Amino acid sequence: MVLILGRRMNREDSAVRESPAVKRKVLEMDTKALNSHDVFDFSSGPCHAESVLQMFNEFRDARLFTDVVISVEGREFPCHRAVLSACSSYFRAMFCNDHRESHEMLVEINGIRAEAMDAFLHYVYTGRVRITTDNVQYLFETSSLFQITTLRDACAKFLEDQLDPCNCLGIHRFADAHSLKQLASRCRAYALQSFGDVALHEEFLDLRVDELEEYIASDDLAVGKEETVFEAVMRWVYHDVEHRRPMLRQLLLHVRLPLLHPNYFVQTVEGDQIIQNAPECYQLLHEARRYHVLGNEMMSPRTRPRRSTGFSEVIVVVGGCERVGGFNLPYTECYDPVTGEWKSLAKLPEFTKSEYAVCALRNDILVSGGRINSRDVWMYNSQLNIWIRVASLNKGRWRHKMAVLLGKVYAVGGFDGQSRLSSVECYDSFSNRWTEVAPMKEAVSSPAVAGCVNKLFVIGGGPDDNTCSDKVQCYDPESDSWLLRANIPIAKRCITAVSFNNLIYVSGGLTKSIYCYDPAEDYWIHVVHTFSKQVPLSACWVRMRRLV
Repeated sequence: MVLILGRRMNREDSAVRESPAVKRKVLEMDTKALNSHDVFDFSSGPCHAESVLQMFNEFRDARLFTDVVISVEGREFPCHRAVLSACSSYFRAMFCNDHRESHEMLVEINGIRAEAMDAFLHYVYTGRVRITTDNVQYLFETSSLFQITTLRDACAKFLEDQLDPCNCLGIHRFADAHSLKQLASRCRAYALQSFGDVALHEEFLDLRVDELEEYIASDDLAVGKEETVFEAVMRWVYHDVEHRRPMLRQLLLHVRLPLLHPNYFVQTVEGDQIIQNAPECYQLLHEARRYHVLGNEMMSPRTRPRRSTGFSEVIVVVGGCERVGGFNLPYTECYDPVTGEWKSLAKLPEFTKSEYAVCALRNDILVSGGRINSRDVWMYNSQLNIWIRVASLNKGRWRHKMAVLLGKVYAVGGFDGQSRLSSVECYDSFSNRWTEVAPMKEAVSSPAVAGCVNKLFVIGGGPDDNTCSDKVQCYDPESDSWLLRANIPIAKRCITAVSFNNLIYVSGGLTKSIYCYDPAEDYWIHVVHTFSKQVPLSACWVRMRRLV
């Protein structure tokens, strides 16, 4: 029986029939002329592929049509070459080229576990696999060997989801060994964020010294206080003290000892037996002691707070006026260069004064003097966010400057309403007392003042209302004496000086240039031209570290 599908013919068509002797003429059909009823594209969807794959898996279980046996750890797995080659480029290269394995019935594979091979084949024949904490490592290695990317990525994602303080370091090492950059980055970020908990587990004690260094050197290490880092390092050293003792200084270079609480530093750090017997660490201990006395006057990589501690180096603006000749303002605000945000601090007391001096002492701020003839001194306590009145100056002054040298504050020169002052006073915060020191060689107001290389430098200023000085006066606190050094190339007042890397930079005021002075060589160099003259403001800027 033959089934013919076609268009039904009408009577007129049937009346004119070809003679059997007449050869049929074949006409080309235009496929575009066919309507939608002439073609039906049918697809059974993914279910067809699944059913075929399921049948192959049943064949595998029943050993039907299998043409190769994979042997792993003595356990045999009957398989189909075609299925393995379709899923894995590793097997495709093995079976489709002229290798010995392409002809042999039994193929032995080393370097993997039988349980992992069983789970791998289940995935190949079903598209599904159960990943557990017990098999994930072996399954990952097997999928990597056989180049099954999807299964390899699934194992990596499973590991990422299992991160906790007790395993993140081991997973990190595993990720590095297999070049899993994303997983390694995730592990490192997790360990940095949970360092306090991670350091309490056994995996932490097995870190190599370079791995531990990488963690504790990071500014992103999340610790509430630096004591956590120190205790983690000492726990690691004591775990194998005989071999790790020589590495102590190498690690303490990355612990921010100056930021430890002074009591903790004295009792715990200096009292540690290993540290006491490690002369190579004494310099680091001395640096921490100096910081506890000098504060921000002393700078090193270990005095910069970690981001997680909640402290940030900020610029503080004290006072100012709303316009030239306008009202004085009480506001104290700080600017965080990292976040770009301004925050308000406690208002400045007795803000009606002007032309006072400001400086940062350790992590607090001192404001002294002011117009007219004020002896008042206020200290801003950064921890309490309040202003506290401290000991008054011995002589009232304004248009003076203050600078910190070796942990003490110096109020230099100024104006008392009648004449310029050469007197200099020194403030000791521990005794809360101002004392007179040797006067300057030349009385000036509005000079630039900076402490550098254990000396105090007073640069320029105004000896009177009409002239400016180019003199550089240097004070030595050990001998309580003043010397004149190389003159600055310009004679200006209302300029500002800062010290950095044992050099002094001078700018601002009515000059368009920045100059640099080297105290060791006693010479000046011109650094750069600024865009315009910097008109002096009544607001004062200082740098300090503040809890954000």
